Amino acid sequence: MSNSQHTMKYLYLVDHFCNFPRSEYGGLWAVIAKNNDECFDLIKEYDNEFNEDYYVNLREKVVNAQKFDLVQDEKSRVVEAFTT
Repeated sequence: MSNSQHTMKYLYLVDHFCNFPRSEYGGLWAVIAKNNDECFDLIKEYDNEFNEDYYVNLREKVVNAQKFDLVQDEKSRVVEAFTT
């Protein structure tokens, strides 16, 4: 794919926090996505609705996440999830 056809993607570092007793320390989602909506959807899909009660806060967490431009074309995906 040439640079002119390259879809800009970002590495999102999304804070994961659920109240005790579901989670004591929270965690972090590292996600490659083209925009906030895709990032949100990828986390929900990966999470398999385990933390569904907290998805109302997830959208805000995605919007406020650290976001880094990717130079190379990468497949959209959850790269790593550390949640407690």
